[in-house]
Amino acid sequence: MLVNISRLVLALGFLIPVLLAIGLAAPLSSQQLSYLGASGVVGLAVGDTFLFRSYRQIGPRVAMLVMSASPAIAALLAFVVLGERLSFVGMLGMAVTLAGIVLVVRERRLGPAQVRGLASGVAFASLAAVTQGVGLIFAKLAFREAPINGFVAAAVRITGALIVLMPIVILLGRTAHPVKKFKADKRAMGLTMLGSVLGPFLGISFSLMAVANSTVGVASTLMSTVPIVMLPLVHFIYKERLTWQGIAGAFVAVAGVVMLFLR
Repeated sequence: MLVNISRLVLALGFLIPVLLAIGLAAPLSSQQLSYLGASGVVGLAVGDTFLFRSYRQIGPRVAMLVMSASPAIAALLAFVVLGERLSFVGMLGMAVTLAGIVLVVRERRLGPAQVRGLASGVAFASLAAVTQGVGLIFAKLAFREAPINGFVAAAVRITGALIVLMPIVILLGRTAHPVKKFKADKRAMGLTMLGSVLGPFLGISFSLMAVANSTVGVASTLMSTVPIVMLPLVHFIYKERLTWQGIAGAFVAVAGVVMLFLR
């Protein structure tokens, strides 16, 4: 909870000077503010909290495997709510990409600690996948009203999440003495700050731009390639050996992405 709150606050701190520097004064309608706020609450306040909890119990690679269901959920919701369509090649590409992600993530065996928390960890990751899909739908509805800059949309989305999260965590006492905690662990502070730049600041802004300029199904499928991006990081940072299954899965996922662009 502390990591989630801290990275959102830091990301908003990075976003505001950027918006002021590039002179982005984009008036949003009350409807757009409502959609983006709801997207932030569902996707960031609720979804990321579930996702971080699943990380602790089953690890990021298994959690992201479950999260790979998010594109299917988003595409189904987009079909019902937005009337979006995917061609046969697009749907096949989505399936191939997800197959590659499954192949990559499943090549690593679970440790004893992960096995014990598997059921609850998968449940948390599943909730994160559902809320991620719902959050993208709300964001797409906001973009349908009128064009919005991705950085502006990210700032509104993060603000909406913080408006809901802050009172809850204060009442629960979950963020007691955050400065003291981070001062005691400067490495954690540095990693949280780096994560806020790469995640909520740049990641959310770019993901919203993707949703604005493509269908929800395609955008969320491309974003679900996170397990593929994690491979070199796991290899170089944690010194894990990459298997042929993991490498083959990466190629399969990339092939699915190519099919999506050719839909």
